[in-house]
Amino acid sequence: MTANSLLKEGERIDELQRNGYGIIQDPARFCFGMDAVLLSGFATAKKGERVLDLGTGTGIIPILMEAKTCGESFTGLEIQEESADMARRSVSYNHLEEKVKIVTGDIKDASKLFGASSFHVITTNPPYMIGTHGENSPSQAKAIARHEVLCTLDDVLRESAKLLMPGGRFYMVHRPFRLAEILSKMVEYKIEPKRMRLVYPYIDKEPNMVLIEGLRGGKSRMTVEKPLIVYKEQGVYTDEIYDIYGY
Repeated sequence: MTANSLLKEGERIDELQRNGYGIIQDPARFCFGMDAVLLSGFATAKKGERVLDLGTGTGIIPILMEAKTCGESFTGLEIQEESADMARRSVSYNHLEEKVKIVTGDIKDASKLFGASSFHVITTNPPYMIGTHGENSPSQAKAIARHEVLCTLDDVLRESAKLLMPGGRFYMVHRPFRLAEILSKMVEYKIEPKRMRLVYPYIDKEPNMVLIEGLRGGKSRMTVEKPLIVYKEQGVYTDEIYDIYGY
């Protein structure tokens, strides 16, 4: 298939700077942000491991994880069929049908869909805002991506605990203002927080993202990594951000 034959009205293909891959996006719905890219750089998948991305949107994290890691297979679960359809077409565009699979379904039913202890690794970039907290999104697709409309943090962690094999790893990007809730719920569901990194837009600003790794059934001990700074100055990324993006 040609690129044009894969696109629907209003869509475009954005280059990912990895393996020549691109991703189909529709600006009227929801385009991936830096948080997804940073999560794909923070998460790891070893040879032979199966990876599940919860709430995959247009498939950005599985596609980047396939490019960056040695994982055996990558599955994306997405409740919105329009986004799942875009993700499948991106998989086809990049000729990744043998490695990446997109499933339409609800995070709340994930363990029923896939079965218990079926993945080595779970990644997720879930909705950050509770209810109407934060800016209201103009479209339903954007609202679902940003606000806990169709799933909550509790849903994500409960299902992840069921889906992960013993010793399996959980990776999430979220907002620091919910950090106390995140850590307490991870412990509640026996996904022990093991590694955390705060992301700062500038060195002298407050962090606006947090990257967290958890271990199913792990012992209580967490490493806090050095801060990740996004910008040296207005419009200029730090070297580490350029490296994560692959520029």
